[in-house]
Amino acid sequence: MGISMRHVAKLMAASAFAVLMASTAQAQTPKDTIVMAKQIDDIITLDPAEAFEFSGVEVVTNLYDKLIGVDLKNNNALIGELAQSWTVSPDNLTYTFKLRPGVKFHSGNPLTAADVVYSFQRAVTLNKSPGFILTQFGLTKDTVLDKVKAADDQTVVITVSKPFAPSFFLNCLTSGVASIVDSKLVKANEKDGDWGNGWLKLASAGSGAYKVRAYRPNEQYALDANEGWYKGAPKTKRVIVRHVAEPASQRLLLEKGDIDIARNLSKDQLAAVKGNANVEIVQGDKGYILYLGLNQKNPNLAKPEVREALKWLVDYDAIEKNIVEGTYKGHEAFLPKGFLGAIDDKPYKLDVAKAKELLAKAGLPNGFTVTIDTRSVNPITDITQAIQSTWSQAGIKLEIIPGDGKQTLTKYRARTHDIYIGQWGPDYLDPHTNAETFAINENNGEDAKSKTLAWRNAWDIPDMTKVTQANVLETDAAKRAAVYGDLQREHQKVSPFVIMFQQVEVSAQRKNVDNWVIGPSSDTNFYAPIAKN
Repeated sequence: MGISMRHVAKLMAASAFAVLMASTAQAQTPKDTIVMAKQIDDIITLDPAEAFEFSGVEVVTNLYDKLIGVDLKNNNALIGELAQSWTVSPDNLTYTFKLRPGVKFHSGNPLTAADVVYSFQRAVTLNKSPGFILTQFGLTKDTVLDKVKAADDQTVVITVSKPFAPSFFLNCLTSGVASIVDSKLVKANEKDGDWGNGWLKLASAGSGAYKVRAYRPNEQYALDANEGWYKGAPKTKRVIVRHVAEPASQRLLLEKGDIDIARNLSKDQLAAVKGNANVEIVQGDKGYILYLGLNQKNPNLAKPEVREALKWLVDYDAIEKNIVEGTYKGHEAFLPKGFLGAIDDKPYKLDVAKAKELLAKAGLPNGFTVTIDTRSVNPITDITQAIQSTWSQAGIKLEIIPGDGKQTLTKYRARTHDIYIGQWGPDYLDPHTNAETFAINENNGEDAKSKTLAWRNAWDIPDMTKVTQANVLETDAAKRAAVYGDLQREHQKVSPFVIMFQQVEVSAQRKNVDNWVIGPSSDTNFYAPIAKN
């Protein structure tokens, strides 16, 4: 770093943050502090209206409150957070939320219906990556103040454009983009009409369990407990999450006691710590899908036979057994296990002869050269190299372009990739969260408002889009599930997505850590209950 940490601590002796950083270098983390090691190079921003990558969304859910939440102990049932009650009109178009009285932001400002209206207006007007979660209900920068209104200081009325299944709309309100921000504080930090977006990339303006103490991109973030949180003070006064890219380094830090929780241990590291009496394993089924996105702007990848051939060129079983055992399970459909309508069909396995036949049909009997943007972390790098090896058996030269999470995601969102290997996690616990992104593309133009994964891969699907959109108006759960089943089977055959695995998220923690629960989404990884004994 060019300057020793000891010297930094000396220079910043007045700063409690620096003292804390110095203390984490010893073999015991402070009693009132949880220190995690995690790969956080995917964070682009801490602004809830913009954060849409796993690590960013996890931070946001611990900084902000929403109108609606989910009860992890009760099958992810919807529960009131800032809304202590709500009603839905008989025509399923109008929702009235009564706010919890007495809630204050970290700044001390009272939280009122005006803050809710501002938060929705801000998210819809900025319309960053997660904006579509709200705009799909007919909220636009021009209509939002007509559709989201404060009836009084404690009452918010939201009108949607169609009679959606109420569970679908309410589930969307559990996502990070629906977080409620401190309108006075954000307005005070606005620059050139940016709605405070520049400032909120590194800061916070919430009412949630924690507030940002300091955030240094690609290094670490430190959060301080909100002692006045309406749910009661968090069990731990401070949470520090350090970017540690290598699973082997995370394991070493954990075993020495320099960290309390290691978040990204690989198959080998997990096997190694299982015998350590001071360490225990925590796991939870995550709705994260690991897939390849094939950009249809690439003329070779746009050929249906090529798309199918690539699905027959992945050795799913070998990758699971040799690289990701215990952390991912084979899964080839866009809905994760546990969601309404999910299927477990696995139509593809490694079959080089079949792939070669398809490539010949596509006029590419000798294969072709193509690039893949790959985040430089394991197991992603190892999986990509395994795919590179099997694809070469059919004459396909796969050139790996490494980068950090931010670089690869930015390129992917701009549709300038050939192939992207990535994960997709649910934004809310309703099947439409994945159906929409994998099976809807309303406008394949560069000016599209809704930039789903289908759009990112330039896959133009007007008919599939109509079927998927219509299914959110179906209030009969069995009928809705049947449509999702049909959609996934069609998608498996024709889509430019090679869907491979579903994640089992695993952490390893020191034995003195309690109540770290891994939820089904990044939005449900909560820090407030974590305690040390």
